[in-house]
Amino acid sequence: MRSRSTPRVLVAIAVSGLLLGAAGCTSSGPDTSRPTLAKASATTVTVADASDAAARSVRVSKALFASAPGAIVATAGDADAISDAAKAAASAHVPVLLTAKGAKASAAVTGELDRLGADWYQAEGDVSVDTDVEQRKAPEGGDAPESSRASRQATVVVADASADAAAVATAKAAGAKVVTMPEGVSDPAAAPDVVTALHERKQHQTVLVGAAFDALQDPEWTVRAAEGGFQLRNGGQRPFDGHRYVALYGAPGAPALGVLGEQGPEATVKRAEQVAKPYRAESDELVTPAMEVIATVAAGDAGADGDYSTELPVSALEPYVDAAHDADMPVIIDLQPGRSDFLSQAKQYESLLKKPGVWLALDPEWRLTKDQVPLEQIGSVSASEVNEVSSWLAALVKDEGLPPKALVLHQFRLSMIQDRSELKTHPELDMLVHVDGQGSQPDKQATWKALHQGAPEGLHWGWKNFYDEDTPMLTPAQTMSEVTPTPSLVTYQ
Repeated sequence: MRSRSTPRVLVAIAVSGLLLGAAGCTSSGPDTSRPTLAKASATTVTVADASDAAARSVRVSKALFASAPGAIVATAGDADAISDAAKAAASAHVPVLLTAKGAKASAAVTGELDRLGADWYQAEGDVSVDTDVEQRKAPEGGDAPESSRASRQATVVVADASADAAAVATAKAAGAKVVTMPEGVSDPAAAPDVVTALHERKQHQTVLVGAAFDALQDPEWTVRAAEGGFQLRNGGQRPFDGHRYVALYGAPGAPALGVLGEQGPEATVKRAEQVAKPYRAESDELVTPAMEVIATVAAGDAGADGDYSTELPVSALEPYVDAAHDADMPVIIDLQPGRSDFLSQAKQYESLLKKPGVWLALDPEWRLTKDQVPLEQIGSVSASEVNEVSSWLAALVKDEGLPPKALVLHQFRLSMIQDRSELKTHPELDMLVHVDGQGSQPDKQATWKALHQGAPEGLHWGWKNFYDEDTPMLTPAQTMSEVTPTPSLVTYQ
């Protein structure tokens, strides 16, 4: 479900009318007997995320049209004028450019008319353009844009179709596919229909339009990951955006370490479905079953490598990863490094982490110093070591064009993650703190609340229910109502 492609070219974002105007004045005027589309490869991503719609309208024109016999110039903020402009643009197959009401058109607009090689423009609304280009009514039924390759017909993703009606009109005039983001969503990875559209049209260039896309830290990777086509069971690619998970925890073939080890891969899938089912009636977000598989197990003896950790071979985990993949379940690979370090162990499972839907968990309880032994001390990890892992994992996701992954940090004491405020975030990762203390519910609730105090912003939260050690173990209804904020991940051991 993943393909490796050549690196994209991320087109520079034009953020001011002055820069747009300067860029637009480089053409001596191509043959504009009919519109022609811009020469952009299927790997091109253009981002039009300027703060005002006028600048975005020019940016979209530049991205889609190499030339045009004319353009429709309309007043920004005038819905009626823009509506009329859209109709004229659709008939004439030319761009719509916006300019401020009453004032002379910006240098960006006049520069774009010049770049297009336009012979005319049609004004809609209170428009004044200081140009030698003739003002007249656009011809009806103009020629469609000339293109020798279907790949030039771009996919235009619009954050707000109302705010960018001019850009939408330009896209349609160019024959582009227009996809609108869901209301209030600015990350394409969290929009199932957008992911589907980008996957289906991965041979086309992509244009992202809207001020909301300014929040995207890496648009090129976001589009590439969507084009891979992988989606979580309930749609989208962002792990904790509209999703909640109920997971079985344990090690293959080791019942003493958790319920996952009490049965084989296919039976684990069925059991995870059964455990997750009651949560659906209690949750305000979609619930998906999952697995958390211990890949490296803290050991009571040093072992041949002296690190007090037994590293399961990749082949022992693959059947669980494959069974989960077939059932649309994510798998979390859990590390208990002993005297080793998290990054060294994570790299041993790189082949699994290159798969979409395979995530990573670090368990600092079992991260020991050279003079510590499992079960005799509670381990800890520095924020700097976590950052080394997160940077490596984020780079892996980006380099492979993978969808976002979850990075889970187990913690039931503040001391387990040192300098937690120094944890670094990455757009490729959703970070979750999994509070996995056991015992009485008052004690567990106190730990939950203590770990939330002073926690870095942007973290997601997880809760663990123990069948044997909790007194008592919460029911699904109690887990959803008594644990506040409601956890995004609930595991069972």
